[in-house]
Amino acid sequence: MSNILSPIIDPEDLLKIKDSSAVVLIDARAGINANENYQKEHLKDARFVDLNKDLATVENPVNGGRHPLPSLEKFSKVLAKLGISPKSHVIIYDDKNGSNAAARFWWMLRAIEHEKVQVLNGGLQAAIKTGYPTSSEIENFEPAENYSIPEWKLGIADINEVERARNSNENIVIDVRDKNRFDGLTEPLDLIAGHIPGAINIPFSENLDENGFYKPAEVLAEKYSKITENKNSENIIVHCGSGVTACHTLLAMDYAGLAIPKLYVGSWSEWSRNDRELATK
Repeated sequence: MSNILSPIIDPEDLLKIKDSSAVVLIDARAGINANENYQKEHLKDARFVDLNKDLATVENPVNGGRHPLPSLEKFSKVLAKLGISPKSHVIIYDDKNGSNAAARFWWMLRAIEHEKVQVLNGGLQAAIKTGYPTSSEIENFEPAENYSIPEWKLGIADINEVERARNSNENIVIDVRDKNRFDGLTEPLDLIAGHIPGAINIPFSENLDENGFYKPAEVLAEKYSKITENKNSENIIVHCGSGVTACHTLLAMDYAGLAIPKLYVGSWSEWSRNDRELATK
């Protein structure tokens, strides 16, 4: 977990600081109607970020998967457009308990060493239930100066590194998709069902309790410490379908006080389109 700030914030704590001028609240819902849903109702003062347009550069999924990272220059402009400066306290939510773009945006900010960034525990629904005000109005705010971003500082694995890692006893490749997708029983998003041979399946949903909140840090710490066998984070690679939901598990591990492993951004969407070896149950 970050020594500076917990990667998650509970709705009650967000409610206490909602009027702080340092807080930049971000709605990171994804999907076909995400922007429309934001316009209909969002947490008051929240600014909308688009997964496809702002947090990725969607091109040919053969090269980088369905949600490859944007260029550093593009990301800098996105942050400026959202009014985010290095001093901003960024709090991000979605409507999928952080498994949509909220955790992805968190990871991207952590990867440029932004100090104050958190994901809202329980997401949009929990905040509304807690009494956080909502709005359908256009949110007016001032853009910021372009954010200086020299490089991504967190570990990123490419397809060739994953190929080497899956065949090595020194490495662990973790697939966070649900078991049916991992086993090749269903595939709602990509062309081929299955998983990367040698990968282990730890569904991201196991990070959450029955109410959709993150499990206690000590519970997650015990779980992931056993799974990773105290391996160096450089030898652990986490992936999903397109490098978005995997960030939910990276966040969970950070919250648990563990080092953040590498992210395979291309994930199954890239691997399955590149004539690599495939496996099913």
